[in-house]
Amino acid sequence: MYQLRKFEFFEEKLGGGKCKIPDDITSKIECCSSGRGKLVIGCDDGTVSLLDRGLNFNFGFQAHSSSVLFLQQLKQRNFLVSIGEDEQISPQQSGMCLKVFDLDKMQPEGSSTTSPECIGILRIFTIQFPQAKITSFLVLEEAPPILLIAIGLDNGCIYCIKGDIARERITRFKLQVDSGNSPVTGLGFRLDGQALLLFAVTPDSVSLFSMQNQPPRRQILDQIGCNVNSVAMSDRSELIIGRPEAVYFYEVDGRGPCWAFEGEKKFLGWFRGYLLCVIADQRNGKNTFNIYDLKNRLIAHSLVVKEVSHMLCEWGNIILIMTDKSALCIGEKDMESKLDMLFKKNLYTVAINLVQTQQADAAATAEVLRKYGDHLYSKQDYDEAMAQYINTIGHLEPSYVIQKFLDAQRIYNLTNYLENLHEKGLASKDHTTLLLNCYTKLKDVEKLNVFIKSEDGVGEHKFDVETAIRVCRAANYHEHAMYVAKKAGRHEWYLKIFLEDLGRYDEALQYISSLEPSQAGVTVKEYGKILIEHKPAETIDILMRLCTEDADLPRSGTSNGSYLSMLPSPVDFLNIFIHHPQSLMDFLEKYVDKVKDSPAQVEIHNTLLELYLSIDLDFPSISQANNGIDFNLKERAAAPTMSRALSNGKLIIDGKNSNIEKDTLERREKGLLLLKSAWPSDLEHPLYDVDLAIILCEMNAFKEGLLYLYEKMKLYKEFIACYMQAHDHEGLIACCKRLGDSGKGGDATLWADLLKYFGELGEDCSKEVKEVLTYIERDDILPPIIVLQTLSRNPCLTLSVIKDYIARKLEQESKLIEEDRRAIEKYQEDTLTMRKEIQDLRTNARIFQLSKCTACTFTLDLPAVHFMCMHSFHQRCLGDNEKECPACAPEYRSVMEMKRSLEQNSKDQDRFFQQVKSSKDGFSVIAEYFGKGVISKTSNGSAGTIRSGSTSSGSGF
Repeated sequence: MYQLRKFEFFEEKLGGGKCKIPDDITSKIECCSSGRGKLVIGCDDGTVSLLDRGLNFNFGFQAHSSSVLFLQQLKQRNFLVSIGEDEQISPQQSGMCLKVFDLDKMQPEGSSTTSPECIGILRIFTIQFPQAKITSFLVLEEAPPILLIAIGLDNGCIYCIKGDIARERITRFKLQVDSGNSPVTGLGFRLDGQALLLFAVTPDSVSLFSMQNQPPRRQILDQIGCNVNSVAMSDRSELIIGRPEAVYFYEVDGRGPCWAFEGEKKFLGWFRGYLLCVIADQRNGKNTFNIYDLKNRLIAHSLVVKEVSHMLCEWGNIILIMTDKSALCIGEKDMESKLDMLFKKNLYTVAINLVQTQQADAAATAEVLRKYGDHLYSKQDYDEAMAQYINTIGHLEPSYVIQKFLDAQRIYNLTNYLENLHEKGLASKDHTTLLLNCYTKLKDVEKLNVFIKSEDGVGEHKFDVETAIRVCRAANYHEHAMYVAKKAGRHEWYLKIFLEDLGRYDEALQYISSLEPSQAGVTVKEYGKILIEHKPAETIDILMRLCTEDADLPRSGTSNGSYLSMLPSPVDFLNIFIHHPQSLMDFLEKYVDKVKDSPAQVEIHNTLLELYLSIDLDFPSISQANNGIDFNLKERAAAPTMSRALSNGKLIIDGKNSNIEKDTLERREKGLLLLKSAWPSDLEHPLYDVDLAIILCEMNAFKEGLLYLYEKMKLYKEFIACYMQAHDHEGLIACCKRLGDSGKGGDATLWADLLKYFGELGEDCSKEVKEVLTYIERDDILPPIIVLQTLSRNPCLTLSVIKDYIARKLEQESKLIEEDRRAIEKYQEDTLTMRKEIQDLRTNARIFQLSKCTACTFTLDLPAVHFMCMHSFHQRCLGDNEKECPACAPEYRSVMEMKRSLEQNSKDQDRFFQQVKSSKDGFSVIAEYFGKGVISKTSNGSAGTIRSGSTSSGSGF
């Protein structure tokens, strides 16, 4: 016999023992049923009464004329099926009837009684189904309106009725349970998939019928049985029978578990997973009502009761009806109350089993486990406590558990908890750090290996990768850190360990080479400084592969230039060479040699120029100022790192040995070559920043580069300024000879600048001045007065230097004056002749003596037209044009067109000033405009009037 603990998980409802059946029910209660929120009670007087939730009388009606033996309230439809005795129609025919009432359809108003409509009446016993005593009754609702009714008899038979009773479309068949005339004491339906099974119990056997077979096939499950009211069905469709020695469970294949509860089982039931038993104690004659929790092996409630006549379950309660018509209503306590009761008794295992078997929510289960863990922890049973805490993962805050075991210094238990936390994927970065620290403190390499290396697939880690790497590095478990980094694809961490912790540069370079180009580029940018410092040549080789990968072979359908634009640019990697300019120069030189049309060639050439031209080989800070690299340019430019000067165009380096000087000169040769090669003659602009190049040449006193750039940019004045600064007189004059020849596109004003330079020199330079004056005089660049004023500023020059020049200029001016005088006299004579002719035309008559027409050369006859130009014409030869001479008109129109053109040009001020500016002698241009009358004022008189006096001039601008 099982000795089960007793608990009070149930309590009495509806006033406890004071509850009773209403007085409206006066007859003896024969049968009961429940369902759809009501109790149905059948009495021996044929009445049926319905009670509500408070056991209050709702209504009653006369179902049968004599007695109601069995009732069943259907669940799917609000139908009530009853078996009772009615009046006999004949002595040969039994009065036992089966009726079906529709409780939703009441009799029409005005009737004397309130009763539901009886939709079907059926005589149970017929000639084919002889009469016997009914001992059990059960209804199965199939697809509406089909019912399957099983009626157990005392002769060992079961009468089955199937169909629509309301329409009397039924079939009847009989099942033989026991040939020994043992009564059928219990029935139970079970749906096993599509198969319908029927359990049948007699005092001597337990049978199972397969109803899908025709005829149904019987299977004997056991050779023992039970009495009436000791049969029930569990919620798992197991058959339960109660015998004095035990309670037995049956499945379709036979007897299952049994529970040895001694005593006569007067009533047996099942309620929400609990076994209900009313047991009669033969020793004291008392009846005990027990509620068993078989899963947790405990008695949830035990109560001594009176003689029980019926047991029902409705409204979540258990209702016991006694023979004296008193009633007992028992309901289950809520989970919180049950758990509090168990916690007070420290029955934590019972509480855990209870919440698990009753399918409580996970949070409630976790709370019970936490309390149990706290209880075990207080007893210093740390291992068991941790076992409970592990089951709370996902619901209990991990810090609650971690704090407890940090204080107790139970590192093994803490490790176990953290492992489970990671296994469920609920660990944070701090948890990973703590677990790895536990492993390293315990020096448990085996567990560390399992934790780090047992993951399946890349990216499926149950811990924070970065945290694991960081902790393993700190504890000098570099191999583990590298394994995690490599498996997670964290190349930057993998290389950080290789380079910073282990110093294995060759392996790091090999690893970078194995990466995808995009990933390799990112890693080189981050760790290139270390690699350049220790493995410059190998790092440069990797950079060349990244920036020029198959650059010599253009892709199909893609131009080489566009393909190069998709590759990383060398400019992206300049910052890794910040402390190694020599390596940077080597890298860029290799790149330029291999790639001729790089999209970044301007930036690359700028960087190379700064490297080539710097006296101290420093990182190119100026050219990289716009690339996001911050440098103090002013300090660098002003820092006196090396005294430098120009002496006859050669660089002097103080404090440096010959090797450094040789290297500097070689770099400058490369710089000059780059300046020239990167500015082809067919390009207007160079493939570098020309302003930056000039700044670099000036900062580093690179004269050859400056001279090339100034000449290329046609900055001739700046060009000769370099020679002036160096006091290179021979170079100055040679430069002016080459660049100052206006006939070859040079700038003749350079000679004027050169003369000004010698005039302000403050030393004797007679020889050079004489040579300069030769070219000034040849091209008539400056007037003599300007030459005298310029040279007069040099106190070291004597008059003898310019004596010959002045004499030649005076002689030349005298000749010009004489030529002008003769031209004036000629113009005056021509003017006087014209004036006389005009006067003669005005005062004297004109005799026309031509005898022939000028146009047709025939003899002139009247009418005729004579012009003052002494041409005569027939009037018919002139046509409509009689106002001008056809012979002189073209010449006259040409002169007038010229005059209009001059007047139009006088309004074009830009052209006038351009001619004045570009002419060697601007005054002659102005005089020419005056001579043409363009600048003179025009008269306000008539067009035909000729003014003989002098005209007043005006600018007209």
